[in-house]
Amino acid sequence: MSSIPESAASAHPANPTRDPWSALQHLTSARIALGRTGGSLRTRSVLDFRLAHARARDAVHAPFALDEMERQFSAHQIATERLATAINDRPTYLMRPDLGRQLDPASRAILRRILADYGQRDLAILVSDGHSAQATLRHAAETVARLAHYLDTAGWTRYPVLLIPFARVKLQDEIGALLHVRHTLIFLGERPGLSAPDSLGAYFTHNPNPACTDADRNCVSNIRPEGLPIAAAAQKLAQLLLESARLGVSGVNLKDQLQTLPAESRLVEFSKAKTRRVEIDR
Repeated sequence: MSSIPESAASAHPANPTRDPWSALQHLTSARIALGRTGGSLRTRSVLDFRLAHARARDAVHAPFALDEMERQFSAHQIATERLATAINDRPTYLMRPDLGRQLDPASRAILRRILADYGQRDLAILVSDGHSAQATLRHAAETVARLAHYLDTAGWTRYPVLLIPFARVKLQDEIGALLHVRHTLIFLGERPGLSAPDSLGAYFTHNPNPACTDADRNCVSNIRPEGLPIAAAAQKLAQLLLESARLGVSGVNLKDQLQTLPAESRLVEFSKAKTRRVEIDR
C-alpha cells in the first residue's frame, strides 16, 4: 500500500490519540477513521451514519415528480410522453420486480400511436425513478439534453422521452420491440448508498427484444456531480451508442475502446466518423 501523501500528512500533525487514517478523510467520502470511545463508535459518527441511512431511505421512497420532470424537459425543448408499468405504488415496486418489467395495456396503446405518428426511429429514451427519484429529478433532464445534442448532430432520430414511474431496466426490451427501434436507453435512480443517495444510472440495448438479458446491455453509472459528471456521462454514452450502431452490437460484445474521450469540440466530428445508419429489418 502506498504511503500517505506528504500534503495530507502535513495537514494532520502527529497525534497519538488520532486515528492513523484520519489524514485520508478529505480524499474520500467513504467512512474511514471514524474514531471510537472505548469499544464503541463516537456519538458523532453514529449520528452521521443514521443521517446518511435516513437520506438513503428517503431517496428510495420519494415519489416521482412527473410534472417537474416534464417542465425540465420542456425547458430543453424535448417532448415527453407518460407511460405506466403494471405497478401503482412503491411497496409493490420494491417487492415485485417482475411487474416493473411490464407495461400496462393503456401504455401499449400509447406506443402504437407514437409509432404511427413518428414512424421508426433510431433511439427511444426512457426515464424512471428507479430506486432514487431525486437522482432522476436532479440529473436526468440535463444528461438527456446533452446526449441528444450529440446524437442529433450525428443524424440520429429519436422518439419523445418516455417518462415511466416504477420501471425496471428490462422494460426497455418490451418498449423496443413495440416501437421497432434500433436502440433503447433507460435512465433511472440507482440504489442509494450511504454517501450517494442521488446516483443516476443509464442502460442501453441494441436491437431490444424480450429475449435480451443483462449481457446484452451497457451501463454508465454513478452519474452525479460527485461521481461521473453529467457532461462526461453524456459524452461517454454518445461514444458508446455510436460505436454500438457502427458494430451492430451491445453488452459484452461492445468494448469501450477509448480510455479518454475526445474533447467536446471534437466529439461532433468523431460522431460523424463513427456513425453508420443501420436499417432495421423486422
